[in-house]
Amino acid sequence: MLPLDYSAATSIATDETLRNDPELAAVHEYLRGADPTGERFARVLRETIDQLLNGEATGRYDWKELFKTEKTHAGTLVEINLQREFKFRDGNAMDYRIAGIEVDCKYSQQFGGWMIPPEAVGHVCLLVWADDYKNQWSAGLFRVQDEWLNRGGNRDLKLTVKAQYRSRIAWLWHNADLPENVLLHMNPIDREAVFSFKSGQQRLNELFRRVQQRRIGRNVVRTVAQQKDYMKRVRGNGGSRSALRAEGILIMGDYESHRKIAGQLQIPVPREGEFVSVRVTTARPHHRHQPLAFIDGSNWVVAASDDPPLMAPKLPTTASSTIPDLFSRNAD
Repeated sequence: MLPLDYSAATSIATDETLRNDPELAAVHEYLRGADPTGERFARVLRETIDQLLNGEATGRYDWKELFKTEKTHAGTLVEINLQREFKFRDGNAMDYRIAGIEVDCKYSQQFGGWMIPPEAVGHVCLLVWADDYKNQWSAGLFRVQDEWLNRGGNRDLKLTVKAQYRSRIAWLWHNADLPENVLLHMNPIDREAVFSFKSGQQRLNELFRRVQQRRIGRNVVRTVAQQKDYMKRVRGNGGSRSALRAEGILIMGDYESHRKIAGQLQIPVPREGEFVSVRVTTARPHHRHQPLAFIDGSNWVVAASDDPPLMAPKLPTTASSTIPDLFSRNAD
């Protein structure tokens, strides 16, 4: 799900580093085995940034709105949240003990800006970077050597990796996709329209109306609703799901039945804690080349701009609801 973006040179450099450092290779193998796609790492980074933004209480969605002290705290939160997710053992000298190896963890919001303490020299460091504006993140392993570091002028004598030695980083994932912060990246006019409403329910309705066929994370919903019962505001029985049905808009969550429908319609499939909205219409002869899904007793397709609004079908209400795996047209 998170494609690796290795250049040939980066891949060769990583392979050479792993061959020459058995301990680093052991940590690399352990982490790749624990998270083959990088999905868990990416989710921790997304949730950590969202934790700092605290949109439910503050309405913030932009890293630039954080206080300096909050940004400084980001590295500690990444370290803590990764340990919680992967249950790394505490290290004696460094932050973690992974595959029996002492490993320090350093996060930077600026690529290459990892601040490494002098006591980490000789140890393996897990270097993590994430950029909410670029929708990218990276994580790699680096054996800290004194000659590979810039001498810093800061008070605590922390060091950075010299640019020419970043090739010594054995990348686990490099420039992988960070789950999107939709509020940050949506059209400013649409974002202004969403936040123009006083009611949290109306703001959510407008969000799902304007941001279609894109994954919307739970934190985005929290930030827009700014209410403790934000999940109730999405569901049927008075939530956005029922409010937008008359406009033909479906809001799919992470139920397997909803994910299957999204896959059949060939739109982004919601991952854990995500929603995807889309306007649909009943399949008619001129839709014969479009992907379709069988929902609530009929075949449906993604509506085009010139398709008139129709009442959307009712989505399955449980994760176990039966949805055909194949489009009826393709089963012939």
